[in-house]
Amino acid sequence: MIHQAAVTRRAAVIGGGVIGGGWFARFLLNGWDVHVFDPDPEAERKIAEVLANARRSLPSLYDVAMPTAGKVRFCPTVEAAVADAEWIQESVPERLELKHRVMTQIQAAMPRGALIGSSTSGFKPSELGAGVPHPESVLVVHPFNPVYLLPVVEVVPHASVSEESITHALETLRSIGMMPLRLRREIDAHVADRFLEAVWREALWLVKDDIATTQEIDDVIRFGFGIRWAQMGLFETYRIAGGEAGMAHFLAQFGPCLQWPWTKLMDVPELDDALVKKISDQSDAQSGMRSIRELERIRDDNLVSMMRALKGRNWASGRTLREHDERLRRDETPPDWSQPVVTVSRPVPIDWTDYNGHMNEARYLDLFSSAADRFMELIGCDVTYVAAGSSYFTAESHLQHIAEVRAGECVRVVTQLLAGSGKKLHLFHRLFAADKAAAEGRLLATGEQFLLHVSLETRRSSVPSEALQERLRDIESKHAALPRPGRLHCGQRD
Repeated sequence: MIHQAAVTRRAAVIGGGVIGGGWFARFLLNGWDVHVFDPDPEAERKIAEVLANARRSLPSLYDVAMPTAGKVRFCPTVEAAVADAEWIQESVPERLELKHRVMTQIQAAMPRGALIGSSTSGFKPSELGAGVPHPESVLVVHPFNPVYLLPVVEVVPHASVSEESITHALETLRSIGMMPLRLRREIDAHVADRFLEAVWREALWLVKDDIATTQEIDDVIRFGFGIRWAQMGLFETYRIAGGEAGMAHFLAQFGPCLQWPWTKLMDVPELDDALVKKISDQSDAQSGMRSIRELERIRDDNLVSMMRALKGRNWASGRTLREHDERLRRDETPPDWSQPVVTVSRPVPIDWTDYNGHMNEARYLDLFSSAADRFMELIGCDVTYVAAGSSYFTAESHLQHIAEVRAGECVRVVTQLLAGSGKKLHLFHRLFAADKAAAEGRLLATGEQFLLHVSLETRRSSVPSEALQERLRDIESKHAALPRPGRLHCGQRD
């Protein structure tokens, strides 16, 4: 669906590497204008490649259309990039003196009230603030790669940052679909990287001691505890491991293991030339047959599929996606009832495709079912109405396939009300490719639905509320002036 015009928001990204490029894509695809500064002469090419991957993956996480992408400007200086930005994301290399120098430049040119989020993996916010004129504008805002897909972001303020600024930072991050985690107090490497560093150190020892190869270690993670942690974390996972007796039993049973010499976490092997070569050779044997861009696309497809699966369960990161769906839906333009109403507007996600590479036939019906649900919401048969004991049940459906649809293609369903008097609701849907060059786009399919208003208590047909009937009569009178579809299958049921 079309989003209402909003005040343009502007972010600046200073440093366009892997993390900076991910921030750039996240802000841009959520409708922000983004100014970028990076002295690398290859920065525009590299960022463009990251953006191309983000464009094919990020919209697939959502079931409503994302805002129109913002405008991009590559700037010749830090000062030009930040001059009118409300949010500045610093993603320069992990050298404290460099960050101090760059943030001092930023603060000399940025608007009053703007915030600087540092992508630093390890420095504390007090260390960052100690080297700049205005520490009250600096926070650690540490994301995870790929920034444009993974929602969690660690937010670490320090004493001179006001609660108002912290609240604004958290709201800004949520507005671009992220799940900010505010740390209770600052610590070196924050929270997540401390876990990752511990696992990384142990992995280095396992490779050095010829216990496992790089691929075998990765297999243990991705086929075992990694996917489990993805949906439940550490403590909740261990709580379940304790059985009916819970966490206390788990700690009593496994706590003594912490005293056993299972790991070398307090020690780390020297990364000498021999170990570096060993790891590099094993990684080449594991993944060297694919390019970095291909590996990124494989990664993105897997993450989209996993996170959409979690969304179907409204669990973990899937809940964040649902919340962002609702946030995007609130910005949709109210329908024009003199015309068939747009009831679905979305991209076709990767997990909707079949072995032929196009949208599975069941998803056509899924789209029309979603269109009917949205139509019901728009006329007032929403969750409150259903909770009061009434709804519409589908009695008959007819679907005509006209053209194939592929993953990533944007589609739109427009719905016409053919009849809505009494207990009956007769809808006709048209599915179009959302081609911006055409008024409607290419016709992909049509769907016809006949629904009956039902009492959820008796499970029998019933008369809708007077308010709902009045709304339907008004829409029916307007849609009666529209051309009627040529061939109908549910006409006898009218």
